[in-house]
Amino acid sequence: MIAILMFIGKTIFAQNKNPDSAKAALVSYTNPIERFSATIKYLETIDSYASNNIDSAICIDLLQIAQQLKNDSLFATSYNWIGYYFFQNKGDNTAALEYYFKALPFAEKFNDRRRISSLYFDIGGVYYSLKNIDEFFKFTKKGGENLPDKSSPKYDYMLVQYQRNMGIAYMEKNQFDSALYYAQAAVQTGERLQLSTFKLQALHLLGTVNAKMNENELADVYFNKALALSDSIKSEFKVDLFQGYIPFLIKNNRMNEAKVQTEKLWTMSGKTQNLNFKLVAAGYKKELSDKLNQTDSAWYYSKVESEIRELVFNQNNQNTIQALAFKEQLRIIEDKAKKSEEAQQRKQNIQYSLIALGIITFIILFLAQSRRHITNTKLIQFLGVVALLVVFEFLNLLLHPFLERITNHSPLLMLLALVCIAALLVPLHHKLEKWATHKLVEKNKQVRLAVAKKTIEELEKE
Repeated sequence: MIAILMFIGKTIFAQNKNPDSAKAALVSYTNPIERFSATIKYLETIDSYASNNIDSAICIDLLQIAQQLKNDSLFATSYNWIGYYFFQNKGDNTAALEYYFKALPFAEKFNDRRRISSLYFDIGGVYYSLKNIDEFFKFTKKGGENLPDKSSPKYDYMLVQYQRNMGIAYMEKNQFDSALYYAQAAVQTGERLQLSTFKLQALHLLGTVNAKMNENELADVYFNKALALSDSIKSEFKVDLFQGYIPFLIKNNRMNEAKVQTEKLWTMSGKTQNLNFKLVAAGYKKELSDKLNQTDSAWYYSKVESEIRELVFNQNNQNTIQALAFKEQLRIIEDKAKKSEEAQQRKQNIQYSLIALGIITFIILFLAQSRRHITNTKLIQFLGVVALLVVFEFLNLLLHPFLERITNHSPLLMLLALVCIAALLVPLHHKLEKWATHKLVEKNKQVRLAVAKKTIEELEKE
């Protein structure tokens, strides 16, 4: 399912009727953030997933804008697309993983669940291309755990990717009932989205699962539906159909049809630099040549497959991939420890602020209500200012994580939010200070009057 490998990692939300004109129009945007948004919108169209539409120049431009604006969200998106470029255009699994893992901390920093789930599906796709089904399954589940909220307009889009990947994983594990469940769910979600590529993948998955269950008639129905739909898809993603359909044809001794489909796959592989794609195509050419007793062709394609396999599964690449995965595990552990420590520190600071506020409030109320002591109003004013500062710091500690999420860690927006909080607190502080001062003046008058009465009574007695 080579197209699934290429598509697993990316999300598509808006479709552009003319991707070529959209790409040409990108240069007209002089404002960096507008050009970034327009570029992403262009990239998130189905047809733009063809390898000739995402190139190194686009990736460099995205990263330069992210660096210029120093925006973590843009960094996450840029690194995600750079990883996808290496995966789709080059079949460079090592470089793809490196940039996917690099994007994750930025996405997690502002809890962008759409980007986080997309990255986990991307990473799983790389492991699927390396035939590591356990890691593919693990990262697919992580993506499912980080789906956007159901209220999000992008929920169904990410959900269908999760359902598709889970169906593939269970099929690879020969758990066909579970595979069918997720495949049928993907069909329903794909219908809601009305995106041809998802429909094709779901139909192909149903055909492949039924073929593995020896339900040949039903499998043929789904494969034919997928074939009919593939004519409307221009990008390489229709190639995933061959990975289930060709083995099905060979298994049922439909060699002429298998030869036609294999030749289509081989032709398409010649138009891309993706090594994963080429490896699959060479493998089917070799298998079909063996079945047809074409010894010379079988030897040739076996040699081609071996050379490509060496490039894809090179030991140095495998070592690098293992090191990247290990570093990511360490980062997650360290990040959890850091967040736990920060949460504990914030909890302690909130407790200290409450204690300080309680002490100051008690002192002010005691001084204001006491019937025995004359108190200077300036002391009340001073304590009122201290109380105001403590309340502000308490609210800052309490609301800081929430403000970080809704402002995407933007210093300007966080400052504006804190100014708004202060604008609400200051008038309230003035009212409370006025009340306390008034109570204090009245209390001081009563104390002085009581002292004067007592003095007069003592003088009269004398």
